[in-house]
Amino acid sequence: MDDKSLPKKARILVVDDEEGARESIELILEDEYDVVSAENGIGGLRRIKNEVFDLVLLDLTMPDMDGMETLKRIKSHDKLIDVIMVSATDRAREAIDSIQTGAYDYITKPFDQQTILAAVERALQKRSLEQEVRYLRSEVALISRQTRIVSRSKEMKDIFSMIDKVAETASSILITGESGTGKELIARAIHTKSPRAKKPYVVINCASIPSELVESELFGYEKGAFTGAHSRSIGKFEFAHGGTIFLDEISTLKPELQAKLLRFLQEREFTKVGSHRIIKVDVRVIAATNTHLPDMIRDGRFRDDLYFRLNVIPMEIPPLRKRREDIPLLVNYFLEKFNNQLNKKIRGIAPEVMDALQSYPWPGNVRELENLIERMVVLGPNDRMIDEKDLPYNLLFQEDSMHAEGDDDSGNGGLNQARHVFERQYILRALQKCRWNQTEAARTLKIHRNTLIKKMRDLNINRKHNRT
Repeated sequence: MDDKSLPKKARILVVDDEEGARESIELILEDEYDVVSAENGIGGLRRIKNEVFDLVLLDLTMPDMDGMETLKRIKSHDKLIDVIMVSATDRAREAIDSIQTGAYDYITKPFDQQTILAAVERALQKRSLEQEVRYLRSEVALISRQTRIVSRSKEMKDIFSMIDKVAETASSILITGESGTGKELIARAIHTKSPRAKKPYVVINCASIPSELVESELFGYEKGAFTGAHSRSIGKFEFAHGGTIFLDEISTLKPELQAKLLRFLQEREFTKVGSHRIIKVDVRVIAATNTHLPDMIRDGRFRDDLYFRLNVIPMEIPPLRKRREDIPLLVNYFLEKFNNQLNKKIRGIAPEVMDALQSYPWPGNVRELENLIERMVVLGPNDRMIDEKDLPYNLLFQEDSMHAEGDDDSGNGGLNQARHVFERQYILRALQKCRWNQTEAARTLKIHRNTLIKKMRDLNINRKHNRT
């Protein structure tokens, strides 16, 4: 077997001035652990500063630097490393004092094999649990940063105010908005601010579950209810009891599931697949969609009574193009986030790049912006700014602008319009790159400055109207 596939052995340092004691401890531990030793406190500290250890067994009585002083210096260097003190029976009082100084445990001489093995195992289990707790805390912190809503626009401030108002209630909420606007973040914020915050928050993407499995996923099933149902299973609604359930892409629910969801919203009860027993739960429902549900109701694809039950409190999230003042804030937030996550040191965003980001319509909204910043951080070299050459083609020459600026209602003005749009974007990029210095831009474009000024007038290019 490849050694790399074996679990890593814990490294233990034994510090004792008695050679016999060191050898005895090494003999007891060497089958299960990687054991090294030092004959005094100074030697032990030297090894700790240059190597990584999971645990130290430290003799209390040593010449030159005793165990208590060595313990203090170990803890000063690395407060997380655990130390088990080894002492003679008549020095037990000092061993107990060492616990107050930071030692994890102590064992007394003469010691037996089981005593040492048990003490070492306890210390290593404690270390493992502490590492897991630190990891989980870092994950929670990361999730918290990832779910932070970054905005300073008036539209989003109105949303924040509404979150505070509705969080205290149990009313159903329908969040609408384009894909990528952050509907799930809004739902999570409502749950976090509500009295249900310590109860489950369950997310269900209705579009991602096969239609034949949606009912059992939502409401659970009994053993034998269908082929493959080998045991009883609770559904998402039962699991979310006392908390909040977020139904994303609610418009994709089939009519029969719409009826079951309506019954739950009316009665706050349901039955599992394969059962007749009624189950009552206390769950707040928040739904979201990027589809205009009244159109679906008119076409007979969505129940109007379910719509009214869900839409007790409507919340519409504005697209990013309608709150462009948030773009620089979001760009810097995502840049810091991905620098930290990816251990990169991208220094910032060049002004002409920020101009391009602010002028782009962002059909994918905040999610598209986040993905772009992540891509540019991944691909960008450290210790420099993201500049224009890092931008993808579609941001430099926006296809959407061809449909936005033409006179033809169809959005297809032909070759003349395409040439007009391309020339306008090409000149605009040159001006932004040159910080709107017309002489430099003309030189870059290889045209006379007067020609540039005329084209800017003909193409309606000016700094005031083309920065955002």
